[in-house]
Amino acid sequence: MFYPQQVNAKELKRSYDRGHRDFCRIDLQSIDLSESSLSGITFVQAQLNDTNLSLVDLEGANLTEAVFSKAMLWRANLRQSQLVGSRGDRSNLIRADLSQANCRQIDLQRADLRLANLQLTDLTDANLTGANLSYTNLMGANLAGANLSYANLTGANLIGANLSRTQLNRAIALNVSWGSNRLRDSNWNQDREIALSLHQAMSLSKQVSG
Repeated sequence: MFYPQQVNAKELKRSYDRGHRDFCRIDLQSIDLSESSLSGITFVQAQLNDTNLSLVDLEGANLTEAVFSKAMLWRANLRQSQLVGSRGDRSNLIRADLSQANCRQIDLQRADLRLANLQLTDLTDANLTGANLSYTNLMGANLAGANLSYANLTGANLIGANLSRTQLNRAIALNVSWGSNRLRDSNWNQDREIALSLHQAMSLSKQVSG
């Protein structure tokens, strides 16, 4: 189904409650959908820029090629969802659950993913440049070919993650749990990690003493 015009929150929820699930290319920009239950919905190529999706249940949803730049997805449930080729740069995904989601080729540049659950998530060829992944659970995630340049991985759990061909240029990796994950063909430099750790420690020391 195609929705050429913007739909408000009440209209969407009413249609969903009546059993409709196909909302391809719908325009929901800047709408407040927080705390809605929309599991299994289809938002293929939907426009969700600046949309409030905090605490929304989107488990099993299809957001292939959807655009949710600057969207608020705090503690959103996106378990086992489809986000292939979608774009969520600068979005807020703090504490969001994207475990077992298909996020191949997703664009999450400068997104805030602190404390998010990305366990067993497929992030093949994803763009996570400058993303904040502090204390994120990436256990068993597939990051093959992903770009994590300038990303903040402080305290992240990468045990069992696939990091083959992953770009980690200038990534911050303090107190990361690496485990026995695969780093084959990644551009990670352990000396750079140590240097970054020392730089951060010195910066913190100056702030405390100042």
